Amino acid sequence: MSFPAHVWKKIRNINADQLIHALEKDGWIRDVTRGAELVYRHPDGRHVSIHYHPNKTFGPGLLKALLEDIGWMEDDIRRLKLIK
Repeated sequence: MSFPAHVWKKIRNINADQLIHALEKDGWIRDVTRGAELVYRHPDGRHVSIHYHPNKTFGPGLLKALLEDIGWMEDDIRRLKLIK
C-alpha cells in the first residue's frame, strides 16, 4: 500500500491516541492488553497490535506497517478524519 506524498505529510504526526480513536470509530474492538501492547480485532477477522505510548508519534515505517495491517485506504483515513 502506498499513499501519495500529500497524504503522508498529513498523517505522519498521528499519535497512538488518535489511531486508537479512529480504530474504535471504525468498529474495531480491543481484544487483548499486555502492558503497553493493545490488540484490536475487526469483526471481519483483521487484527492489529499497537504499542501504546501516550502522545508519541509513530515512525514512518511503523505507521506504514500499521496502516497496511489495518487495511485503510486514503478514503478511509479521510472518513475517519485523520486527515482533512
